[in-house]
Amino acid sequence: MKIVKTKAYARAALIGNPSDGYFGKTIAVTVKNFSAQVVVYEWPELEIILSRQDRCLFDSLDELVEDVKLNGLYGGLRLIKAAIKRFAEYCLRSGIRLPPQNFSLRYETNIPRQVGLAGSSAIITAVYRALMQFYEVKIPQEILPNLILEVENREIGIQAGLQDRVIQSYEGLVYMDFNRVYMEAHGHGRYESLDVNLLPPLYLAYRSDLSEISGVVHSNLRARWDRGDMDVIMAIRTLADITEQGKECLLRKDIASLAQLMDRNFDLRAGILTLDPRNVEMVKLARSLGVCANYAGSGGSIVGICAEEAQFEQLKQEFTKIGCLVLRPQIA
Repeated sequence: MKIVKTKAYARAALIGNPSDGYFGKTIAVTVKNFSAQVVVYEWPELEIILSRQDRCLFDSLDELVEDVKLNGLYGGLRLIKAAIKRFAEYCLRSGIRLPPQNFSLRYETNIPRQVGLAGSSAIITAVYRALMQFYEVKIPQEILPNLILEVENREIGIQAGLQDRVIQSYEGLVYMDFNRVYMEAHGHGRYESLDVNLLPPLYLAYRSDLSEISGVVHSNLRARWDRGDMDVIMAIRTLADITEQGKECLLRKDIASLAQLMDRNFDLRAGILTLDPRNVEMVKLARSLGVCANYAGSGGSIVGICAEEAQFEQLKQEFTKIGCLVLRPQIA
């Protein structure tokens, strides 16, 4: 029996976010501490095994309400079905004839939900990897993020950019340039893998309660961008500029300047979006303890530089007081 096991990791956006959806530039890392895992094996029928996120049996009404708050009305099932559909359609468009072999698919994830660590795209990425291996289909690495984004944008209606799908496809530390002219000519951006050893010691903090839903955040920003809001346009351009500067800081290991740019990234974001006060509190607390802080995604988690272990321990203690967890991200 053919059995395929794949995974995709959470991600943290270091700088440039959220300019990726607006022809900007970003740098991000994959976080090995959290992952979505998929197992596919031969089966007489095509079957999707429901995970704990998709359960329909509860001990009480309150438990059902809490489950819906955490996982939504559909859990991860709609992501799985949409990913399989899009994969099949890609193969059809590309003239790839799939053998008449059915499969059973099961998945699980420990990526915290709704805290901006790209849990949804990780599930889709892991599904694509599993189906590619199961059916022995090769998809160019630079094209795969586009297909993953299509699942969310066109099938489910989630507003998002390419960054999460690029870093989860390439893994490690990646610089991304989404220049409009280049993308229109090539169908994808310029993606450059950087040496993870260039990274300074990082910390990642996230809320243990729920935070922003990324599609809502991006929907608001998209509407303003489409209207030609000059505040948004100028902020996006500046985010792209400081990302380029951030790359140079990494290459010459200018950690102090990189920290300043990450702080500026957050300030630019705060200037064009209404942010959840709970998430702003995280940034303010980190800065009060002497470390930089930037959103790791759409909200609910932050990332920054923290070289000293004593300072890192202080971060953990103080963030626990406001219901947040802190860890050292392992870069996949």
